Amino acid sequence: MDIEMIIENPQEGKAFMPVVEEGITWTTGRTGTPGQLDFTVIKDNIINFQEGNRVQLKIDGTPVFLGFVFKKKRNKDGLIQVTAYDQLRYFKNKDIYIYENKTASELLKMIAGDFSLFTGDIEDTKYNIELRIEDNETLFDIMGNALDLTLYNTKEMYVLYDDFGKLTLKNIGSMKVPLMITESSAEDYDYETSIDSDVYNKVKIVYEDSGTKEREVFVSKSDENIKKWGVLQFYETVDDRQKGQATAEAVLELYNHKKRALSINNVIGDLRVRAGCMLPIFLNLGDIVTSTWLIVEKCRHSFNDNEHTMDLTLIGGEFSA
Repeated sequence: MDIEMIIENPQEGKAFMPVVEEGITWTTGRTGTPGQLDFTVIKDNIINFQEGNRVQLKIDGTPVFLGFVFKKKRNKDGLIQVTAYDQLRYFKNKDIYIYENKTASELLKMIAGDFSLFTGDIEDTKYNIELRIEDNETLFDIMGNALDLTLYNTKEMYVLYDDFGKLTLKNIGSMKVPLMITESSAEDYDYETSIDSDVYNKVKIVYEDSGTKEREVFVSKSDENIKKWGVLQFYETVDDRQKGQATAEAVLELYNHKKRALSINNVIGDLRVRAGCMLPIFLNLGDIVTSTWLIVEKCRHSFNDNEHTMDLTLIGGEFSA
């Protein structure tokens, strides 16, 4: 395995290829988190890099990560532990955005322009958001809300990620990786079911007339699951009265089921796999048999002793039997 890492120090006009200890990790999450690269540099008399310097990693010539140094931690043995993040780290910034009749794709391009971020392939999300006021919210939350509204109204899920230094937005349907996970390749896994988060059996959508201040409430619920779990309510306001009931029904359809999470460790590594992609999973999990595509919620690649492995967290609502 050929590992190529370069750290650029523009202050000195130099680029360094550091001597790196074994144990490089690259971690991605599907929502609300930047891509992260962790590695340890062996300090010598040549290398000199600072926070903010650009880092790129290639494995066997394949571009993997491009980001910036955010943390350095030294010890007495001359080792420097480094954490670098990709451009999505800047989506932790807070701001105010007021926009009207824009798609999530257009919003992303606007944010990228405002914060001088580079963009790549941004698919058209097609759904126009009529009016949205986001005040003192992180860019992650602002984009997340736009993508949620798109999902509720179109049933199409989109994934935002940084592809080697370019912000990318893709429909999750185009992110299938034909890497089959079976009993033989998933030697160590944990399977969890939960109704503790992101599960709702009653949805209340509220529209408020901006002139009269009168409110209209749209409700969709599952009496069957309310009897099982009690009331787990989702509440949201909308700016379009005509879509109130349709939104309530769409949200209920998406979240009215147990959440299932599958964690698989030490899978043979594949650089095509990152958070947001989908993998075909064929496993007997006891109460259910999976034979379907599941979404990678989190992916951690480890490069160690010339071995490449992955730890995966997968989700998919009610797994198909």
